[in-house]
Parts: sequence; C-alpha cells; structure tokens
Amino acid sequence: MLVRQCAGGVVFHGDKVFLLQNEKGEWVLPKGVIRGGKIANEVALTRVRYEGGVNAQIISSAGETSYEFYSYSRRRPVCNRINWFVMEASKPEFSINRMEGFKDGGFYPINEALEKITYSQDQALVRYAYKKYREYLDEVASEEVVG
Repeated sequence: MLVRQCAGGVVFHGDKVFLLQNEKGEWVLPKGVIRGGKIANEVALTRVRYEGGVNAQIISSAGETSYEFYSYSRRRPVCNRINWFVMEASKPEFSINRMEGFKDGGFYPINEALEKITYSQDQALVRYAYKKYREYLDEVASEEVVG
C-alpha cells in the first residue's frame, strides 16, 4: 500500500467554515500531499490558498485523519494520512480553483456545513476544530479585557 502524508486546513471566519465541492460532488476540506521537503503547516496554508483562494492563519493543530482507497492509475491501494490545522480567515473572501476540478465552495454556517460534508470523519473533524476555534476566540477576548 502506498502511504501518503498530507496536510489540510479547517478554515473558520466567525461562525462559518470553508468547504469545497470536488469533481465527484463530495463536500470536503482543502488538503494536499506533502512533497519536496515541505512541512505540514506550509502545505496546509498553501492548499487552502490554492484550492479555495483563502488567506488564513493557523490557530492550532486539529489532529490527524486517514482514509484508504484503490488508485486505478497506480493499480494499488493508497492511504492518505492528513495532518489538520485549525485556521482563521481574516476576511470571508474566496476564489474556487475550478481548474483543479472544484465545482463549488464557500464559507457556510457550521450547522449547514455539517449537513453538506460528505464524510462522517470530516464532520467530526469540523466539530472538534470548531470547539478549538471557539476556545481560541474566548482566550483572545479575555486577553483583550485583561490587557
């Protein structure tokens, strides 16, 4: 089995999360394979910008997921292991990369996003990442009050 290390971002702006609809009609999060000596956080930021046109900053790690599939072009099974990062976009601006096969996307309210997301593993990831994001916002707000 070919094992590929990947990285991706769960990007929030306020109470909305960024999703993409791929060429298969699946609602997914931006991610990509780590290549050429890059590190996970660089790849995650780059893929968020490349696939969705979103400028974001990393807030924290969101853990790892993995999935397996059979690659007909490689004629063998593939396992993608994805390191995820919680991210925040300062503006809700995006530009879907249709040249990469994405059909739709944008920032969606959390409940709507959870209904759209194709895979239960990604739904759980968004729930967890949103909890971490809210904790981050609460921490920033309390520091502003103190500072």
